[in-house]
Formats: sequence, C-alpha cells, structure tokens
Amino acid sequence: MSYNVIKKVRIVPVVKLDSASDAVKVVEALSAGGIPIAEITFRTAAAPEAITLAAENCPDALVGAGTVINAAQAETAVKCGAKFIVSPGYSEAVNAFCHEAGILYVPGAVTPTEIMKVVDGGNSIVKFFPASVYGGVKALKALGAPFTDVVFIPTGGVDNENLKEYLSLKNVLAAGGSWMVKDSLIKSGNFAEITRISRIGADIVKEI
Repeated sequence: MSYNVIKKVRIVPVVKLDSASDAVKVVEALSAGGIPIAEITFRTAAAPEAITLAAENCPDALVGAGTVINAAQAETAVKCGAKFIVSPGYSEAVNAFCHEAGILYVPGAVTPTEIMKVVDGGNSIVKFFPASVYGGVKALKALGAPFTDVVFIPTGGVDNENLKEYLSLKNVLAAGGSWMVKDSLIKSGNFAEITRISRIGADIVKEI
C-alpha cells in the first residue's frame, strides 16, 4: 500500500516538527495541496507524538518516519502508526525489523557499493541523499545502467524548480524534500503557503 501511494503521489515531504501540536495542521495542509504524504523525521523529540497525532487524525494520508537510524526508533515509529520507514543510510537492524514487521523500508545509499548492500538486504527502493551533493540527475542516470531493478527517491536539493527533471527519470520513483514545509512556514503557522507550494508540485507531477 505505502509503495503504491508513493508511486502515485511521487512527492515525499520531509517534515521536521519541533512541536507535535503542528503535525495535524501540516499534514492537512499537504493533503489539501495534493500531497497526502508526510515523512516525519526523528530529528526532534516531538517525532513519536507527531506521528501518532498525524496517523490518528489524518487517516487518508500516508504517514511515515524519517531519519530513522536504529531499530528502536523504527519500532517506536511503527507503534505510533508510521506506515513506512526512511533512513539517511542503510541499517541492517532497521532493515531486519521492517521486513519482519512488513513495513516498507527506504534506506539511503549513493555509491554502487552502498546500493548493492541495500539490494542484498532485499530492498529495491533507495533514498538518494543528499542528491545535489552526489551528482543529482546525472548520477541517477548513470546508476540506472547497472541497477536496472532499483528505483530512487532523490532528496536534498530538490524543489519545484528541478522537480520535473528528477521525476522524468525512469528510475526515480518519487522525490523527497522539505521545500514545501520549511521551518519558517511551520513556525509562523502559514499553512496556506504550505498548501500553495504543495499544489505547484502536485501539478508538476500531473504534467509528467
């Protein structure tokens, strides 16, 4: 289910929340803009409660957890209602937990060796992060040759300006980023702007 939603929506907002009380409003704003997905990151202590609130109050949205770097975080996230797990790199412990729990795991990898480890772990989706630092579109085109069964979610340096270029690649499942959920917008309560920027991205997806 999680894979199919990501494949359809093609944008995965990376949401960092300092206050869990903002979770529902942010996810509702994203959904109103045509992006009913939220990767709530474990960069802050608010993550578990934020995931719980979003999962319970936004049943039509796909809520997952990001920046998950160990199995304990993954287990906590799933208990809170996360439907997918994203890591900046590859963790065998997180991989084992997700496969046993039947939860979609999207580990990070950028080099051929790292990608091979991800594939050996039974995965076919890779978070390419940070995309702009590791070659962006050109790198993904090159990686498509040896890894024909792998699809990528480039994250880091992606925004509405280059979104179409990334999503036009055959081996790109979706694009991730926080360009529509910047800290300044969340902290100022400008949820209407989150919806506006999200709608631009959703419209770009429709054009491809």
